[in-house]
Parts: sequence; C-alpha cells; structure tokens
Amino acid sequence: MIPPIANNFVAGETADGAVSHVESLNRDGIAGILNLLGEHYTDRAAADADADAYVDLVRQLGATDLDGCVSVKPSQIGLDVGDRAFRENLDRIVDAADAEGVFVWVDMEDHETTDVTLDAVDDLGHRTGGNVGVCVQANLKRTRDDLERLAEVPGKVRLVKGAYNEPASIAYKEKSKVDEVYRDLLEQMFTEFDDGVAVGSHDPHMIAHARRLHEQYGTPYEVQMLMGVREDGQRNLAAADIEMWQYVPYGDKWFSYFYRRVREQKSNALFALRAVAGI
Repeated sequence: MIPPIANNFVAGETADGAVSHVESLNRDGIAGILNLLGEHYTDRAAADADADAYVDLVRQLGATDLDGCVSVKPSQIGLDVGDRAFRENLDRIVDAADAEGVFVWVDMEDHETTDVTLDAVDDLGHRTGGNVGVCVQANLKRTRDDLERLAEVPGKVRLVKGAYNEPASIAYKEKSKVDEVYRDLLEQMFTEFDDGVAVGSHDPHMIAHARRLHEQYGTPYEVQMLMGVREDGQRNLAAADIEMWQYVPYGDKWFSYFYRRVREQKSNALFALRAVAGI
C-alpha cells in the first residue's frame, strides 16, 4: 500500500486507479498523462511485460471519453536490452494507441539515449501523422539543433529544464544559464512550430513567458506539471482556459520514483513539503 506522503505524487498501484485519477482531473478541466513506473530493464521479458501493460492501458483509455494519454520511458520498454527490443515494443504501443486515438509521449532519459529516441519519434511521427510526442531538455547544448529537426516532425514536443546530471562538456550546469536557455528555446518553438508546444515546467515565470509568446506568435501550447506539485496552480491555469496536463505516475515501483523526485533537487524537496503541508 502506498503511504499518504507518497500518495500525493503517485496515483495508486493499478491502471484502474490511475484512470480514476484522470477522471477526477478531467472534472477540473485538467487532462492526464499516464506513466507506468519502471525503467532500466536489462531483461527482455520485463520490458515486454511493461509494453503489454501499456497496450492494455491505451485500449482501456480508448474505451472511455476521458482526456488522457500515456508516456513511456525508452529504458522501460527495452532500450537497455537493445535498440531492436525498444523499437519493437514502442511500435506496438504506438500502433495500439493510434488505433484507439490515444496520444503517446516518449520521455527523454540521459544523453546517451537521445539519438535513438529522436530517430524513433521522427519515424513514428510521420507514420502516425503526429500521434506521438517527445521530451527534450534545455540543459543539453544540442537541444537547439534537435528542435530544428523536430519542427519538421508531426507531433508534439515537451520542453523541460532537465534533471539528469550530465557532463559539463555537453550540458549547461548553472541554473541561471539553464533558465536563460529555456526561455530562448521556448521562443524558438513558438516561432518555428505550427503546433505541439508543451511547456514542461512548474516555474510560474516560464509559464508566464509562454503565455506572452503565445500572445505574440499565436502558436497553440499546453502546460504540463507533475502530480502533487502546485496542484492549485494547475487548477487555476485550467480555469484560465490554458490547456493543462498533469503527469500521472502509477504502479508498484512507486518508492524509487518518489525518492528520486524528492532528492533530485532541493527545489523538488521543497515542492514535496509544500504539497504534503498543503501550502
């Protein structure tokens, strides 16, 4: 059983519980991005099992009228086993989701996974007419070039600041620099993308910046935040007619996710304390 402190950040251990959480979000005008917890499988059977679970999940979502989609991690569905295992599992998840009209996000992990992830999304974005999206990280120095490539790919792109501890040779390390680059990359996306801009941030300044860019360029956008973080702010954004999505983790591997979220950065720990205290 998930204890109350972690229950703020994880929507139960089962798909039924996660789907029920999305139903409650929808009542507040918020859509849900469901993520079955798990990553870095080196055993093909474990990767296949989670891919099976995602296929079942998209079919379950497809049978409802809920505003929800799914998000998968490459290392969860076979990338650490091999590129072939990853693509076979991602392809069947996306094919099932496309048949059900359910969108699929592909999360970005550390820099060693970037190229194979982008290649897969490029291929599947064209194949499905844009029913896939991908996350990119502002702290990586390569991201400006990656966004130029993704501007030509049907689908959505989520921009986050980046939580992985990458080498200084390929990543910006200073928070102020990452913030500066995030603002610049957002403007690049609003300028070069016709659609599909997802602002993955809890930072009110970045969200306000995105709103100004939308007013300037007219590019549609959405805001994405984690379950359990600034939930009053999420409801306020939805009430202001800003498309709001909540990233909703679930599953029996909740402890490692919760522990990592709290310890990644001091700011995340503060968010956790505020969320638990209700402030």
